[in-house]
Amino acid sequence: MSDSPRQRLIGWLAAGLLGLTLTAPALAQQSEPIEVEADRLELDDRAGTAVYSGAVEIRQGNLQLTGARVEIQRNDAGEVSRLTATGERAYLEQTPVDGERIQGWGRTIVYHAAERRVELIDRAELHRGADTFNGAYVEYLIDRRLVEARADAEGTERQRVRMTLTPEQQ
Repeated sequence: MSDSPRQRLIGWLAAGLLGLTLTAPALAQQSEPIEVEADRLELDDRAGTAVYSGAVEIRQGNLQLTGARVEIQRNDAGEVSRLTATGERAYLEQTPVDGERIQGWGRTIVYHAAERRVELIDRAELHRGADTFNGAYVEYLIDRRLVEARADAEGTERQRVRMTLTPEQQ
């Protein structure tokens, strides 16, 4: 017996958003409702993609992702492998219970689920607590809390790297 289109859509949403969990364990997010708003959805089971377009807003618990277009890609095992948000100013935010709020902007945001890595591309900006990082390309490795910023990214104009590091309070 095959799943109905509604069951497949709910499965896509759940898998996509649980794959987005940046700093909290995925199991902690499962009980949170998933809210998605978009003007359009294109679901391709064979290709393993779901594309939302038109002022996309996705929320689950303390996680938020917005963009003009969001594409979720799944691997052969049905697990989320990559999420890509694009737009004039795509946005990602999460405030983990045990850490600093993370906010990211860029014309493109790519989240690599298995690697727990976020790429912010073109007019990239990352806020991690009170620290900020800007450039053409900013990469954040979530588990290692490692940031790499570059002035050059393919297909973008050169954008010098800027950062502001705030000393910890005593």
